[in-house]
Amino acid sequence: MARRCEVTGKGVQSGNNVSHANNKTRRRFLPNLHVVSLISEVLGRDITLRVSSHGLRSVEHNGGIDNWLIKTKDELLSSDALSFKRKIKKALAARAA
Repeated sequence: MARRCEVTGKGVQSGNNVSHANNKTRRRFLPNLHVVSLISEVLGRDITLRVSSHGLRSVEHNGGIDNWLIKTKDELLSSDALSFKRKIKKALAARAA
């Protein structure tokens, strides 16, 4: 499983450990990922995603997972998040009709 946030796309970065003697060795900076269940008001059920802490704050700032997925471009979302976005759009279209 890739270490990538399914909401924001935040992934692993690389850099250096720098010692007191200024020796540099390569290291990886991992995103702070959590498996969370977010409540979708449109679908009426929980959506389970692997989200970074930053992504979770962004979702809450935008008013929930439904609003976040509708506003976000398809290229930035994972395949799971994209399938949830399609289901939400379909449910909203059914409500409007």
